[in-house]
Amino acid sequence: MTQPARALSGAAFATLLLIALLMGSNHVAARMAFNHGVSVPTAVTVRSAVTALVVGALLLAQHVPLALTQRQRKVLPAIGVLIAVQSLCLYSAVARLPVALALLVFNSFPLTTALWARVLYQHRPERALLLAVPVGLIMKQPDLGTALLVLAAGLSVIFFAGLSWKLVIPPVLLAVAGIVAIVWFEPRLCAEGVDWPILHGYQQQRVCTLLDPTRDPLGKGFHILQGMIAIGSGGMWGKGFMQGTQTHLEFIPERTTDFIFAAFSEEFGMAGNLMLIAGFVFLVLRGLFIAAEAPTLFSRLLAAGVTTIFFTYAFVNMGMVSGILPVVGVPLPFISYGGTAMVTIGLGLGILMSVSRARRGLQN
Repeated sequence: MTQPARALSGAAFATLLLIALLMGSNHVAARMAFNHGVSVPTAVTVRSAVTALVVGALLLAQHVPLALTQRQRKVLPAIGVLIAVQSLCLYSAVARLPVALALLVFNSFPLTTALWARVLYQHRPERALLLAVPVGLIMKQPDLGTALLVLAAGLSVIFFAGLSWKLVIPPVLLAVAGIVAIVWFEPRLCAEGVDWPILHGYQQQRVCTLLDPTRDPLGKGFHILQGMIAIGSGGMWGKGFMQGTQTHLEFIPERTTDFIFAAFSEEFGMAGNLMLIAGFVFLVLRGLFIAAEAPTLFSRLLAAGVTTIFFTYAFVNMGMVSGILPVVGVPLPFISYGGTAMVTIGLGLGILMSVSRARRGLQN
């Protein structure tokens, strides 16, 4: 890629981030004014302040040095553990992004060290402990949403560290076979009195409700059905901003956080959804390109993990609202209400831009 093309790509990346922040802030501000009775100027001011914090975090993270001193290598992992423990104890949806980012940033160097020690290249079961232990402990809480996020970020880090496709394809095929088996035997697996040993009761109910929301349309399947109705009622062009009937008649639960994609779809329709998804796809592809071209192994793993976290949250949120994934409490990046999530996403994307700056600095 030529120098002008790189500059244009970077400018497009930054511009798209700013547009996403402004769009998400204004969208949520209007909902705050409608739902909580505050004035529109007040709501817009509050969300604009959060947007300013996000932009500040993004700009600050761009200048974070990627090279760690010997002292920082000893201190930062301890700080990351403290942040993760505190956030896990809070047990809230907005705490999951700080948990994931802290675990990713402060554990990328140990993973890099493990790679240099050729632990990841040796076909031994010990390397599975790198992910099995944290994911298992988080699921034990239980917190399936955070466990899936940490698992996705960890797998991406290990893959970008040089994991062979021969070791990736078999688990993927096994997972696909398991999903097909669950769908095929759904009447038996979801019958009354059948317990799944690897999941808690409420997690099993979420999976069974996903497979057949009409099983309990006024109970466990209510959220999924109302979300799908809202998405379908938007049509191609939507009903217009703040004109969604499903949203404003309060049929959609958590319409400013977990199910905001349903509210967005009802008001902006398929055209708005395609634009939103196209923006997410561009950001993810740009993040993967930055990771692939990163100057060091540490920065490559860090960029890959941040990109995977962003992709996982966007995919899981839109997937659960659309009825193709179980309902879990995850925000939609840039769109869902929550200052902590937005600031953390800004930090993560700032780290991506820092990696890109380091790559351009070496090329120049």
